[in-house]
Amino acid sequence: MSRSQVRRQTGKLDFGSNDAGCNILHIDMDAFYAAVELRDYPELKGTPVVIAAQGNRGVVLTATYEARALGVHSAMPISRARRIAPEATFLTPHHEKYSEVSRNVMALFESITPLVEPLSLDEAFLDVSGAIRRLSNPLTIAELIRARVADEQGITCSVGVASTKFVAKLASTRAKPDGLLLIPADRVIDFLHPLPISALWGVGEKTEEALMRLGLQSVADIANTPAGTLTRALGQSGAHLHELSWGRDPRSVVPHEVEKSVSNEHTFSQDVDDPAVIRAELTALSDKVAARLRRAGYKGKTVTLKLRFADFTTITRSKTGAHTDLAHEIYATVWKLYESLGLQRVRIRLVGVKVDGLIGTHEAPDQLLFGEPEHGRRDAELAIDTLRDKFGPDAVRPGRTVNGVPATPPEEL
Repeated sequence: MSRSQVRRQTGKLDFGSNDAGCNILHIDMDAFYAAVELRDYPELKGTPVVIAAQGNRGVVLTATYEARALGVHSAMPISRARRIAPEATFLTPHHEKYSEVSRNVMALFESITPLVEPLSLDEAFLDVSGAIRRLSNPLTIAELIRARVADEQGITCSVGVASTKFVAKLASTRAKPDGLLLIPADRVIDFLHPLPISALWGVGEKTEEALMRLGLQSVADIANTPAGTLTRALGQSGAHLHELSWGRDPRSVVPHEVEKSVSNEHTFSQDVDDPAVIRAELTALSDKVAARLRRAGYKGKTVTLKLRFADFTTITRSKTGAHTDLAHEIYATVWKLYESLGLQRVRIRLVGVKVDGLIGTHEAPDQLLFGEPEHGRRDAELAIDTLRDKFGPDAVRPGRTVNGVPATPPEEL
């Protein structure tokens, strides 16, 4: 959760219904992971619910708004969440379910307009200018999408409607949960200028401190400060913030932006130094990453191993090779990276596997090996995908994980 969300003002806003020229929608599912889980636990609706991996060593993935009101937020250590919200229900995440719902939601968006720019599993920008003749005005389209998400997926979403991406995203944040907010083109300044400086994209804690030292507290303060002054204080980002403070954002919706990487990590319930346990978890993570790559239609060429030690020191090691989406190849690389470190009884808190350098599966050249059988590893892993789709994610597991680390869902990055 961003600081701007934490500090979000309360109360409903109404800037009118003039949506002329407001063809950009930002749509964000409300407490997405929690909402998907609550479809299976309707009796928990309206209560504090936290989605987090089992044990006390990981972090909160998301929480219902009732839990957030108690102070729980994403990325909070689970142990702290349990202390401040002992009455909350803690549920284990099921990433396959979230991916399935995300695919359904994105397909819904694409049935409205081809101009869909996903930002994550649960949010996207839409440019609906080409759908207006067919489906009416932007506000009507936004209401249609909200109704279809609720009817077809059983979850809610919040929508911001504006003339630019930046303002639409701020509007959807302000509309949460389960709301819709239109910012007419001629009311952008009225909406933006009362907001705190942390609402602007690019204002992190250090930038906020620098702006506060200049005596700037609101977006209006930034707007009324000469761009040159901001540039001297912040570099080129100063000029960018000045443009945003006046609602100027020329970026268009870019459909089907390619993911930069696919990764999974796992925090052990206790620090471990047993190579067999670490090897089993790296096998499971490689399997998860490979399955996500195949599902998304990508292959990657750079494999990265992430390790966090008991003292919270974190290191990464990477190797670049041929493009792949196969678990056994990803695992072989991360295990060699691990072995090359020469760790002897060093206690490890977290392991992670990442693949980047992604291209479309059909764009990647096939690596033909002499004597390789016509049907091999790829056919086997594709068959496993089919079995898991039919019988569930644990229908087939890598043998090394059966007697090693339990198949608990790793935390997605």
